[in-house]
Amino acid sequence: MIMHLNPLTERMYELLKQVSGYIYPNEIEVHWSILVVVYPYVTGLVAGAFILASLVKVFNVKEVQAVYKLSMLTALSFLLIAPLPLLLHLGHPERSYEIFLSPNFTSAMAMFGFVYAWYLMVVLLLELWFTYRKDMILWTKHEGPVMRWIHRILSLFSNDISEKAVAFDKKVVKGITIIGIPSAFLLHGYVGFIFGSIKANPWWSSVLIPIVFLFSAIVSGIAMVLLLYMIITPYRREEIDMKCVDKIASYLFYAVIVDFSLEMLDFIHRLYESEESIKILGELVSGKLFISLGIVQVLLGMIFPLGMMVAIKLFRVNSELRKLLYFVSAILIQIGIFATRWNVVIGGQMFSKSFRGLTAYKMELTGLEGLFTALVLLIVPFIILAILIKILPPWEPTKEENYILE
Repeated sequence: MIMHLNPLTERMYELLKQVSGYIYPNEIEVHWSILVVVYPYVTGLVAGAFILASLVKVFNVKEVQAVYKLSMLTALSFLLIAPLPLLLHLGHPERSYEIFLSPNFTSAMAMFGFVYAWYLMVVLLLELWFTYRKDMILWTKHEGPVMRWIHRILSLFSNDISEKAVAFDKKVVKGITIIGIPSAFLLHGYVGFIFGSIKANPWWSSVLIPIVFLFSAIVSGIAMVLLLYMIITPYRREEIDMKCVDKIASYLFYAVIVDFSLEMLDFIHRLYESEESIKILGELVSGKLFISLGIVQVLLGMIFPLGMMVAIKLFRVNSELRKLLYFVSAILIQIGIFATRWNVVIGGQMFSKSFRGLTAYKMELTGLEGLFTALVLLIVPFIILAILIKILPPWEPTKEENYILE
């Protein structure tokens, strides 16, 4: 007799076949899905892109001036999507406004709404407005009716482009950027804080988790801006500024070293403590997470990019080969950072609280928390970025364009 199982029962049966050791019934299924993996990855890109932009306004690194506006627009594009993975995961996104009406200041998760609103409204939007105010006023003089009205509305119908007004804009932008740096740290550092404060889970409970999250965010954001700049500039049929690319790659190189060192320090610290959970964590790393952690995160996402960047610094590499190595390194870093988020979120749910068994995660292709939804959430920021670039071009004007605008 052939038995037909309903989809839920069939899913549980498939998971049971992948369980090893002893595990509690309510721990068979992973509850935080790939959407919760996408969430810290996206917020990390926001923080990293903003930190790169701050190098221009706060630390006066003129070499990366060419990507300042692109970095800001990249941060805004991903920030607009950042809350969506959590809202979709909750199942009732229409209730999210209640965290503002009845705030719970003891809940780190609930406080995200206030951190997000502060960073979006006060930091990013204000800085972009003061950065583009003069440009938008000048653009309205030589544009068609549609774009003219868009820029007039976005500039709040401002017309003052005097030296005093422009100097004020620059001072405000610098002040906002100074405020924005700790805000960016807070935006993504608190994500690591959420995981690190869960004492019952030895995979997450570590004082280094927030710091590791923060530096991996800086790495991913810088790599993303580098990647976008190297794709968009040739598409616009312009030459890539190698001084800019080399400088960004240098900061990326040092950030990767710090991030890798912190992760190794966290690993050594866990081994030194050798708590009762060390055996099951060893089985988790050597078994369920061997490919995603050992191969993808460490080897492809850390060792290979570091090796390529070290080779560039040690040997005389021509500009074309440098571009290729930087491009490949940035892609591998993105894959590695996403694997890091996967290993933290999914890996932390794969072992039993009894420390005697391991389960597995079977990702759906479709559905609200499936692979397709995650891919859409990762693609939409690039669509938003394309629209923002059309409305607010991040490129420095040429001499001919300056002459026309003046």
